Amino acid sequence: MAEFDLVIRNGTVVTASDTTKCEVGIKDGRIVALAERLDPGAPTLDAGGRLVMPGGIDSHVHIDQYSGDDTVMADDFRSGTVSAACGGNTTVIPFALQVKGGSLRAAVQDYHAKAEGKCLIDYGFHLIVSDPSESVLGQELPALVQDGYTSFKVFMTYDDLKLNDRELLETFDVARNEGALVMVHAEGYDAIKFLTERLERAGRTDPYHHAESRPIPVEREATHRAISFAEIVDVPIMIVHVSSADAIEQIRWAQSRGLKVYGETCTQYLTLTADDLKGLNMEGAKYVCSPPPRDLESQKACWNGLQTGVFQVFSSDHCPFRFDTPAGKKRHGERTAFKWVPNGIPGVEVRMPILFSEGVGKGRITLQEFVAMTSTNHARLYGLAPRKGSIAVGADADIVIWDPEKKVTITQDIMHHGADYTPYEGFEVIGWPETVLVRGTKVVHKGEVVGTPGHGRFLKRDLSPFARPRGVRPTEYGA
Repeated sequence: MAEFDLVIRNGTVVTASDTTKCEVGIKDGRIVALAERLDPGAPTLDAGGRLVMPGGIDSHVHIDQYSGDDTVMADDFRSGTVSAACGGNTTVIPFALQVKGGSLRAAVQDYHAKAEGKCLIDYGFHLIVSDPSESVLGQELPALVQDGYTSFKVFMTYDDLKLNDRELLETFDVARNEGALVMVHAEGYDAIKFLTERLERAGRTDPYHHAESRPIPVEREATHRAISFAEIVDVPIMIVHVSSADAIEQIRWAQSRGLKVYGETCTQYLTLTADDLKGLNMEGAKYVCSPPPRDLESQKACWNGLQTGVFQVFSSDHCPFRFDTPAGKKRHGERTAFKWVPNGIPGVEVRMPILFSEGVGKGRITLQEFVAMTSTNHARLYGLAPRKGSIAVGADADIVIWDPEKKVTITQDIMHHGADYTPYEGFEVIGWPETVLVRGTKVVHKGEVVGTPGHGRFLKRDLSPFARPRGVRPTEYGA
């Protein structure tokens, strides 16, 4: 029997802690050896002097998610995971959304059915709790956490998703008891409702005014409130898609006090501004997401958050809708008021190239920090380590061979997502994934999709080591 199924040679291996020139031996889908020289007779993948890194993990993506009314998300699990793979990712964690009045367990079963046989890369599910009924909090949610769905998201805004303060506290308490990690969309519902209605009365309904309906204080207040509730309950939380200096300062304050508050920012907050929401013929709708892109000072603040450790992870918040179709951004016509425009933009395919080019390429972050924020920290936070997120003996052979010199202009015609546009049209990057392996099997090679949908496996996740152990009360845990 051959010692290796594949050996990756002639590459520079980069992890979250080290950079070294070595060969990577793969057997049965796992990394089994790292050495200066491995069996010269083994099947070889020549990295051509490029970087060999852990495949990306995008822990915040929305795929084939129910959007209400007649709106249809642009990606199913086939196109969504193909797009992710072409961007250097080997794992995604989308959401299983509970519809109000429905069963959380049934929602999970529904999303499994949507994903079955379609995924090119590995995947897990976060839960979305929109209706924390007695049965959900008392039975379904604890059982699902024990079954390996060890993180869930709650919303402080949107008519059909928001939880009130009491519901947030009760849901946080279940997470504390079960050892789950809570992701929080922190924007205040009532403030947004008030501002939206005021803008409507003034006739200010173009997409640009979406940003005015959700200004920075709305994010700051909700972030502070979420942190306060987490402190009261003593539960770890992740504030997702942070966009502003004010929210960053709230998270920094919490972290300085030793609270288990983590942060995430996304591609759009490093590259886009509210001015992108302007434009004729509803073009600004292409950039409608929440929180909205802000200004150059906010971009600088988000970079600072990445550089100083306020943010542990960098995600895409990939949430794709088609622009020029009645089922997407223009679902209410050419002059749709901003409040009816589906919130979300595509981005899973460009997350890693943009951060590499703008971060590593421009000296803002190191290679090690790039790997940590695009892969390793996601695995650690969401219960996938040590299986995922590193190049180490025993880990899955989830690997991206990265060309750090390749220049690419991002355009819609090179994207693999289901949307009919990219909000990063014309953005120039240096650094692009060349070959992607999922458990030792090439799914992308020389930029071409060579894998078979269905190769991706569902990942049952462990409890996050950053969350409190299941069933341990604060006085027992000593923290």
